[in-house]
Amino acid sequence: MYAPEIKDNLFIAKKIIEKYPREQRYSLAVLQDIQREYSYIPRECLKMISEHLRVPVSKLYSMATFYKALSLVPKGENVITVCDGTACHVRSSMVLIDEIEKCLNIRPGQTTEDGKFSLQTVNCLGSCAIAPVMMVNDKYYGKVTPNTLREILKNYGGVENE
Repeated sequence: MYAPEIKDNLFIAKKIIEKYPREQRYSLAVLQDIQREYSYIPRECLKMISEHLRVPVSKLYSMATFYKALSLVPKGENVITVCDGTACHVRSSMVLIDEIEKCLNIRPGQTTEDGKFSLQTVNCLGSCAIAPVMMVNDKYYGKVTPNTLREILKNYGGVENE
């Protein structure tokens, strides 16, 4: 399983956390900044945030598992998000998910062994008119077919030339 080393032995996390006042209302902001730095929220950071903000770890854990943008497990360098909402589902989003599974050997919620890709599904990306829709990092792709999916993955180094 992919598990990156935490950079600089948590020195960076400490600097991020300490820039915030010791108030509970900054919990989400701190979690987001840690997520942005490490691509996930390491367990060690939850404890550090808890101590700094005087918030129980259980409350931080609840927030980290409630918000889809936050993750307690390492994410890949490229995060693939496939919409599986109604419009995308009826236009075969499951075929795209199956194709990604075949190409990258990962299922939703998993990361490739090399840490290059993570796959997640969401209920809506707000682009129903161009369904099925997926994102890679922050870039949207609409009307995706298995063939265009393979081309998209090639652009990120995820599928070898055939």
